[in-house]
Amino acid sequence: MTFEELGLKSGVLKSLKTLGFETPTPIQQEAIPHLLKEESDFVGLAQTGTGKTAAFGLPLVSKVEEGRKRPQGLVICPTRELCLQISKDIQNFSKDVDVNTVAVYGGTDIVRQIKEIKRGAQIIVATPGRLVDLTKRKAIVLREIDWVVLDEADEMLNMGFKEDIDHILDETPLERNVWLFSATMPKEVAQIAKNYMEQPLEVSIGHKNQTNENIEHIYFTVSDRDRYSAVKRLIDFNPNIYGLIFCRTRRETAAVAEKLGKEGYSAEPLHGDLSQAQRDQVMRRFRNKDIQILVATDVAARGIDVDDITHVINYNLPDEIENYTHRSGRTARAGKHGESLVLVTPRESYKIKAIEKKIRTEFTKGLIPNAKEICEIQLMKLVDNVITTPVKEDDIAEFLPIAMAEFEGFTKEEIIKKFVSAEFNRFIEYYERAGDLNAKDSGRRDRDRGDRGDRRGNRNDENKTRFFVNLGKRDGLNPGGLLRVICDSTGLRSNSIGRIDIMASFSFFEADNENVDRILSKVNGSEYEGNQVSIEVTKSKNVKKKRGGSGSRPRGGGGGNHRGGGGGKFKGKRERRAPRRRN
Repeated sequence: MTFEELGLKSGVLKSLKTLGFETPTPIQQEAIPHLLKEESDFVGLAQTGTGKTAAFGLPLVSKVEEGRKRPQGLVICPTRELCLQISKDIQNFSKDVDVNTVAVYGGTDIVRQIKEIKRGAQIIVATPGRLVDLTKRKAIVLREIDWVVLDEADEMLNMGFKEDIDHILDETPLERNVWLFSATMPKEVAQIAKNYMEQPLEVSIGHKNQTNENIEHIYFTVSDRDRYSAVKRLIDFNPNIYGLIFCRTRRETAAVAEKLGKEGYSAEPLHGDLSQAQRDQVMRRFRNKDIQILVATDVAARGIDVDDITHVINYNLPDEIENYTHRSGRTARAGKHGESLVLVTPRESYKIKAIEKKIRTEFTKGLIPNAKEICEIQLMKLVDNVITTPVKEDDIAEFLPIAMAEFEGFTKEEIIKKFVSAEFNRFIEYYERAGDLNAKDSGRRDRDRGDRGDRRGNRNDENKTRFFVNLGKRDGLNPGGLLRVICDSTGLRSNSIGRIDIMASFSFFEADNENVDRILSKVNGSEYEGNQVSIEVTKSKNVKKKRGGSGSRPRGGGGGNHRGGGGGKFKGKRERRAPRRRN
């Protein structure tokens, strides 16, 4: 299905073409035709990152009367950040139609917002508190509203906005339509639908309360005293992590962020003690990828709408299961893969089963990576960084003779050894005495899991062989492409291929030992985009890929000051490797 088939205005379609939108997501396919044709209420249940904003924004822009310069559509959302993001998206959808959208939220000049509304705003995107203030000042007449959108309805109720929402909906006309969008459907949201909606059509993408299927949920059992050390190892094992760490309290959030910062990691806190200006600055830096890791409380993180988040780390489990759904929904947006990593103590491990039941998704038991595994990942990262570093010949030309003279007499192997030692010794020294942080689950949890095992146990890595491939990123190779080459050449199924590491000019992959000869004979000499493929068995032992989340490829940046490089160098500009997981 295409956007043209959904019945949108020609001007909206023109804007979508400019934006590069091609195929509507499932929630858009289900919602848009109904919202365009029917004058009725609607409930859309879908996870964060599935395209809900376009699902209501596109039909709203199409239905608004361009000639009527007064508020006709109202979008209510929980936070300032989400308000600004939705407003920006709707403005982009309406670039080729005469529709004016204004965002109104607290913490900024209300007089300026009133002036913007009076200039002829047809769509208002608002946070509940500021909207109530504006109605009291008669800046917005709710009796004239035709459509009310409640976005992230469950989040708004969790944040205590029920009274404001009741007030707003009570003031709107009975003939208006309410479009309610939510990730989950707790009883409080169902009550809103019952009180203010008339026989709404309900569309659910996936089961109610089910999480995004592109998210891999992994839990790690550690002692309470080892939580922070475990988090550091997870970060070190995923050097290019761009993620969120969720803590339970403001104090814990500030403490974890401070400790990470002191150890050289690119991390900052986001909690309720920050002023609005401080919060805006932190979020701006995080969106620009000047910050690699955001440590946040549930309340402070509500409404965060940031693409490309690779990992969500739950330092503690939230008290409410619905909050876990919202936490994990910050990753795997727009069809991308993401991971939600959870730290639990042995006594807490029973909670995983309750979450699995609620979100209808099974967790995998993970293992906190050990020192050797982290060092290998970091070494590969170092090599990749060196290979991909551009050489500025003119800048270094006058200094090269001095360097060459100093290296004279050394073999290539000796130079590489010294280089690796100079850059890597601090990291090795930090981890050389590091012990095992993995704790056992409670006996009951182990019995409940039956034969599911853990991430290491599901596949025996000793039964796999690692291969070197002569092509890498520079040749346009990605995990999916390499998988196609292997499977097309050998006739093997994709599930017989394990971990894939795509580096700058070479790659690695793992496969079952029983297929070694077949792979060597069939894949060697094949082609990928005009390049001949050459593979060989590596001499190094496999890294257990079941540890520490994906750990599938070393990626730029990350890490603390105990190693070369340091977290501060992360700028988020390097090409992000494609997700390892394949169906």
